[in-house]
Amino acid sequence: MFLFLLISFIILVSLVMFKAYKNTQNIVVRNVKIDHNETESVTSLNILHLSDLHLENISISAEVLYEKLKYDAIDLIALTGDFLDRKRTIPKLIPYLKVFNKLNPKYGIYTVLGNHDYVLKGDHLQSLIDTLNEYNCQVMQNSSKTIYIEDQPVNIIGIDDYSTNRSDLLSSYQSTQKGTNLVLTHDPNIVLDMKKYHFDYLLAGHFHGGQICYPKAYHLAKMGKLAKMNIIKGLHSHDGRPFYISEGLGQTGVNIRIGSLPEITLHQLAIGKDNTDLNPAI
Repeated sequence: MFLFLLISFIILVSLVMFKAYKNTQNIVVRNVKIDHNETESVTSLNILHLSDLHLENISISAEVLYEKLKYDAIDLIALTGDFLDRKRTIPKLIPYLKVFNKLNPKYGIYTVLGNHDYVLKGDHLQSLIDTLNEYNCQVMQNSSKTIYIEDQPVNIIGIDDYSTNRSDLLSSYQSTQKGTNLVLTHDPNIVLDMKKYHFDYLLAGHFHGGQICYPKAYHLAKMGKLAKMNIIKGLHSHDGRPFYISEGLGQTGVNIRIGSLPEITLHQLAIGKDNTDLNPAI
């Protein structure tokens, strides 16, 4: 009887683990539309957002990623960190960077780094940054760039990783103009510290949607106030301002997902006209 129960338990665990591994291959593509009803919209910006590739544990090839996206009109690509943990993985990043360029985003590719990227130190970290730059990814470390869409300024603001105490809001915003503020960052907990810094939309990742939820992602509690509030994925707002937390493309630790799926998101952000409220209130 004991042997039967043991065998049954092993089979059950094996089936659960197999399903959990297969979940990593079930890539979800989500479309998100952000309107600002109080602002006259003159156009929109189509953003491809990818986060947390974790290339040591990713279940989608660069080729398949391209096939999923090749028919989408993409204005801008936003990459919100955690590409990898080890220097030897950097060459694996290159095929994905080639795909991002092949998608030909009209206004470019912008990226911030995450806590796992900062596991790399010194020359190894610089090698990652150099590789991203080589393939036309603008690495933003508490900096901004202003682009113009039908003569309307859009500030792309890259805030460095909050979880490793690298965020500097003042530096990130100091060169912005009056216009629409699109913030890219890795750890979404920073929204709780941005009362004086306006954003119209913020994109982040970090939580992987819990990756393993049983039934909730209790293990994320140490990852900040948002996780304790079970705000770990999808579209939310803080002080009336919207932000999106990606579930990420790859996995960290064990290459499985339970109660979470890897995702690609396509965002349509309305661009307002001459909105005087869009400056940082500092």
